[in-house]
Amino acid sequence: MLTITPNNVTTATLHGYLLSAVAPRPIAFASTIDAEGNPNLSPFSFFNVISANPPILIFSPARRVRNNTTKHTLENVHQVKEVVINVVNHAIVQQMSLSSTEYAKGVNEFKKAGFTMLPSEIVKPFRVAESPIQIECKVNEIISLGKQGGAGNLIICEVVKMHISEAVLDTNNAIDQHKLDLVSRAGGSYYSRAKDGFFEIPKPISTLGIGVDNLPKEVRESSILTGNDLGLLGNVEALPTQKAVDKFLEEHPEKKTNNIKEKHIFAKAFLENKDVLSALKIVLQ
Repeated sequence: MLTITPNNVTTATLHGYLLSAVAPRPIAFASTIDAEGNPNLSPFSFFNVISANPPILIFSPARRVRNNTTKHTLENVHQVKEVVINVVNHAIVQQMSLSSTEYAKGVNEFKKAGFTMLPSEIVKPFRVAESPIQIECKVNEIISLGKQGGAGNLIICEVVKMHISEAVLDTNNAIDQHKLDLVSRAGGSYYSRAKDGFFEIPKPISTLGIGVDNLPKEVRESSILTGNDLGLLGNVEALPTQKAVDKFLEEHPEKKTNNIKEKHIFAKAFLENKDVLSALKIVLQ
């Protein structure tokens, strides 16, 4: 195993490992404005939501590793403590990438990247009209994490208004993740298209699950069932009764076996179809 101590490698090397290891990351497409009213637009992948009441987003324009200079976004939010976070989906990812070019101060990235400047309703910075979700925020606090190259600047933003395109909503007015088609950032030049990789994991039941430790030893030590399989089996409130097991085997005589490996292969097939109770009845026979 490669072991890295931060002080023993260059910042650029550590930066690369961190970005590849902590991925994919959501993208804050941040629109700001300076004291003279000049707009700026730039993406940042040090970004997340951390609170709903109050509604708080955070993002971090880090100091440049190569020359320890600061981004225009950071300079702007010190002057005008407002920002619009625009969501990046697949339809605008190439334009978003173009806007990350380090143009000179005063150059309008909206125009360079071909985006439409949409006036906000509460804050001064413009929204990206092409973004399916635009979040107007006031900047509550800016926390400098250091003065050296690569140091972050944590911008804590409070949401004052959200704008969500109806095109990404379902019939219940909830956001449809497949319609939204988000894009996220990884290391190097890599991005990830979220809808290509969505999968669902049932949340733990509201009552206590029995836990993996309460499964039979032969199940816990199975060479067929994975850790994910065991997690599914342990997320039940109680094991099936012997009567339920016997009834299942009467209805599925082809699954009746004393061979442990066969039992686990049969159970795994049910687990792949999210039929946890049937899988349990097989392994408990």
